[in-house]
This record gives sequence, C-alpha cells and structure tokens, in this order.
Amino acid sequence: MANTYSKILLHFVLAVKRRRRLISDSIKEGIEPYICNIVKHEKCLVIAIYCNPDHTHILVRMSPDKSPSDLMRVVKSESTKFINKKFFPTNHFSWQIGFATFSLRENESHIVRKYILNQKEHHSKKSFKAEYVGFLKENEIEYDDKYLFDFDDEK
Repeated sequence: MANTYSKILLHFVLAVKRRRRLISDSIKEGIEPYICNIVKHEKCLVIAIYCNPDHTHILVRMSPDKSPSDLMRVVKSESTKFINKKFFPTNHFSWQIGFATFSLRENESHIVRKYILNQKEHHSKKSFKAEYVGFLKENEIEYDDKYLFDFDDEK
C-alpha cells in the first residue's frame, strides 16, 4: 500500500486590517487557542502562535493535501467571525487581504518557534514593517511597496 510522507513547515504572518491594534491581551488569550483548533480541524498542526496587537505569527506543520491559501482562507474567515461575535459585536475586526508565508527546513523550526514565542520582546526593538520587509528580503521574495500591508500608521 502506498503512503504519503511529508513534513511541510510554514511560517505565516497575518496583519489586522489597516494595522489597527485590536488584539488586546484578552482577545489574544481567546483567539490563539481558537486559531489552533481551526488549524487542527483542517488536519494541520500549530507549532507556535503569537498574536500581536496588529499582526499574528503562526508556525504550522501542513497536511500535504492542504494548500497554504486554503488554510489561511479558513483561519482568517473563522477567526474573524469568532472575534467579532465574542469581542466586537458590531463587526469591527477583520484581517487585511493577503498574508505572507515562508517555508522552513526542520533544523530551522526551533529557531522560528522561539522567534514567534518571543514576539513581545522582539517588537520592543523592531517595528512590524521592518520585520516584515526583512522577512521578504531574507527569503528573496520580490515585492512592490504598494502591495505590502497598510503601514500608513507607522512612524
């Protein structure tokens, strides 16, 4: 009998629409496990997650039959519904269109996991924009500034 063997590790970055700082500590405590359950329901596994006030990092072991776009579509849609129902009944929360994803080798996963879990300390020294553009450059991803996340509020 044939089997499929895989270890697909992806680091996702999602931004809150208009980079609004809407993910408070109380929302963070509720949304991180909720996103983990969404990912698990999609037959993938969250290795690390950290919701910053204006963006979220998720390290995922992907199922070989799930595309990154399909997973993020479900994560963003379902988490938006949950956040709006539980925290913003007038529907003020949404994720920005698009996301970033970066592939990893197994020997990089512990470094990225630690990086994600240390977001609070990391962002005391580096802005999200600097972090995001740095990831794109480090991964040799060509980009156009006009299609980056909305960084208008960054000084």
